[in-house]
Amino acid sequence: MTPWLQAVERAVKSIPRGETASYARVALMAGKPGAARAVVRALHSLEGIPWWRVVRSDGTLAPAVKAEQAKKLAAEGVTLPRAGPRKKRTRSP
Repeated sequence: MTPWLQAVERAVKSIPRGETASYARVALMAGKPGAARAVVRALHSLEGIPWWRVVRSDGTLAPAVKAEQAKKLAAEGVTLPRAGPRKKRTRSP
């Protein structure tokens, strides 16, 4: 296993049950800020880690694994926003 994969594995395993971290946050935790896409690729190579705790920066789930990820997060008590944590902006009069 490469040092990068080991760093991602440690970072993901450190996310507490019932919590999530973004791909960007995991990249930062693994020592490579800005490598969020590399985290996505790394998660596909790693086994036995709680990959479902890693979400997009806006809090949404990746479409390819959305149903399975949502089920696993719900089992841990994580409530996800429907369309991410962004609030609708309103214009001032």
